[in-house]
Amino acid sequence: MKLKLIKTSNGSHTLYSPEFEEHYHSIHGAIQEAKHVFINAGFLHCKKNPISILDVGFGTGLNAFLTYLEAKNSGKRIHFHTIELYPLDISLVRKLNYIDILNPNEKYIFNKLHQVAWNKRKNINNNFTLHKILADLTTYSFNDAFDLVYFDPFAPDIQPELWDKKIFRKIYDSLNKEGIITTYSAKGEVKRTLTNIGYKVESLPGPLGKREIIRAIKL
Repeated sequence: MKLKLIKTSNGSHTLYSPEFEEHYHSIHGAIQEAKHVFINAGFLHCKKNPISILDVGFGTGLNAFLTYLEAKNSGKRIHFHTIELYPLDISLVRKLNYIDILNPNEKYIFNKLHQVAWNKRKNINNNFTLHKILADLTTYSFNDAFDLVYFDPFAPDIQPELWDKKIFRKIYDSLNKEGIITTYSAKGEVKRTLTNIGYKVESLPGPLGKREIIRAIKL
């Protein structure tokens, strides 16, 4: 895909896909949105240790990097799985400014997250294991169980096949009891689908530019 580097309103980068006519993150702030939706509503809400995480859409690696930083601060052990069908070219990754904004001392780790081979498990350090899966979520079958899912594909009207009931059922079946799924979308249809499958659905305040987000829990 031909992608355009965009600076969001808080200075952090996102990417724009002309093919999908969609940004990878909120134009109001990529880092702000990712922290709000996935770290604050997901990671910090999960009390387990270790935590097995599934990130739906590796993209720029921002969710993985933020999780690594939070895990380092908290001392939690993380098994981080992520599935992606369209990996970024490393030349574009090097232009992203997340390292400068978040922690310049962790440049080696951010680059390592992107350089790890696909479809292999790799220890990033003693507390963080990364498994990047190069696959299509609609056809992939998970062998792992998860405590937390960052659901971060393009929007439902852009990639409706990834918001289908079959996908949320697949994730539900892969979640441990009291497993959490968080997403930036708060569409009524998404809430109804999650509820019908058996999730307990919560509507939470959204980040800047968004009224609500969803956190759902497998009971």
